[in-house]
Amino acid sequence: QVQLVESGGGLVQPGGSLRLSCAASGSIFRFNRMGWYRQAPGKQRELVATITSGGDTNYADSVKGRFTISRDNAKNTASLQMNSLKPEDTAVYYCNINIFSVDYWGKGTLVTVSS
Repeated sequence: QVQLVESGGGLVQPGGSLRLSCAASGSIFRFNRMGWYRQAPGKQRELVATITSGGDTNYADSVKGRFTISRDNAKNTASLQMNSLKPEDTAVYYCNINIFSVDYWGKGTLVTVSS
């Protein structure tokens, strides 16, 4: 079993920054892909960014140049640095880890961008 715990959400003004963190524990094979997804009210969950254990990254077009995903393989953690936040970034952000095509999810952390 795999557990994911997110932290770092909150309220921030437009243009501000937040850093989300995710800690994975349990049966984690060293080759995996970690990522962040988000779900805004009334919308489907969407990909924000992913990073493989080899360091390959993928970003949604809407966050390219503003968000940066990183990870620490030794600690099984992943982070999402979010800069230049916009009101449309408001959502519940979920940490994800994919191991042998099986997805595991955290419970989510709320990010609210508002003045």
